[in-house]
Amino acid sequence: MTFNAIRSLRALAATAALAGAQLAWAHAYPTHQTPAAGASVAAGQSTVTIDFDDELEPAFSSIDVTDAAGKSVIHDKAAVDASNKKRMSVAVNPLGAGQYAVKWIAVAADGHRTTGHYSFTVR
Repeated sequence: MTFNAIRSLRALAATAALAGAQLAWAHAYPTHQTPAAGASVAAGQSTVTIDFDDELEPAFSSIDVTDAAGKSVIHDKAAVDASNKKRMSVAVNPLGAGQYAVKWIAVAADGHRTTGHYSFTVR
């Protein structure tokens, strides 16, 4: 193999590594949830909040919270915090004892979409 061929392969490998790193950073993933996944919380929970590792596009990001029967218990649409675009929250109706499921859609500012879900219990 010639010196130029080796140099070209190295440049190609470096470019591929950088492209892969950019793709990994292009999606918004949760860093903190309130209530946390699997948590058991007291009655009176009024919001569900999720912090992400990337800024969100408010128009396309959402959170829904449903009770054990699958009925939505949100009080209003989810909103991205204007002063912290990595935080999204939704107001919920007063939650009684039971299991609740949280489903979220996060669209990063660059347009990449991620989804997820978790549950928590109100005692």
